[in-house]
Amino acid sequence: MRTFVSAIAVLIGLAMAAVAVPAMWVDRNIVQEEGFVALTAPLGKDPAFQKRLATAAVNGMAFGGQQLPAPLEAVVKPILADAAQSLTSMPGYSEAWAETLRRSHRLSFADPRTLPPEVAGTTSLTLDVAPLVGLVVKRVSEASPVPIKAPEQVRISIGQSDQRQLIERVSAYAPMGTAVAVGSAIAFLLAFVAARRKWTVLAGTGLGALVLAGVWKFGSDAAGTMVQGVGSGNDVAGIFKREFVAAATASFGQWIVAALLAGGVLLAAGIVLRVVGGRRPASNNLP
Repeated sequence: MRTFVSAIAVLIGLAMAAVAVPAMWVDRNIVQEEGFVALTAPLGKDPAFQKRLATAAVNGMAFGGQQLPAPLEAVVKPILADAAQSLTSMPGYSEAWAETLRRSHRLSFADPRTLPPEVAGTTSLTLDVAPLVGLVVKRVSEASPVPIKAPEQVRISIGQSDQRQLIERVSAYAPMGTAVAVGSAIAFLLAFVAARRKWTVLAGTGLGALVLAGVWKFGSDAAGTMVQGVGSGNDVAGIFKREFVAAATASFGQWIVAALLAGGVLLAAGIVLRVVGGRRPASNNLP
């Protein structure tokens, strides 16, 4: 009976861990703002992405509500677009990119009831690149005889419709990963306490962790391929999606490596305990 209880507890612990680990990663790296900023910050170093982003931002800006004469606007916009190409070398760029990511995260993960009216009805993901545009406008305005006011919002759609509904579900369920992980740990502890042969719990848990690491790897690659296969709608969205998937896969890959190491250690510990336990009776029979 104890062996049966122990085996069931190990299986339950592994099943809970299979769900808990991906959920915890999503919560820490996507749902939580600081984790999202840290994960996506390297995209700011991609020159191709930043050039397209800057061009799209300048083309979509409205000069902060400032009414410029059409001839002047026709002259100013090309100047802004040219200045935007050196965006990554401007002082304060890292801070502006981080603020862009924070604003964008709030737009995507905020309570729909708190969203600005102009985006409340949208169902796709949105980047608010106003901090980046502000850098460009400031640089051009300093050298221009006509002061230019930076816009407060410059929003670029980077996703397809109905993605906000998916985000709402992720935001609701991902934080539960920690509680599920605690339940998984309790199940493993129960299995170890109930087991007659402790080494079988260690070895079985370690082997299960190795299998889960393979499942997570397969699932991560499949999810990345599926996301890459979804239409982007524009060049900015396409590059953002590609780089985000690469960053997310690399980040979750570190968790998979940790699971492989933990599984290998537990499996080795179980084998060692079995070998040591198997030799002990023989040593007691020596004269």
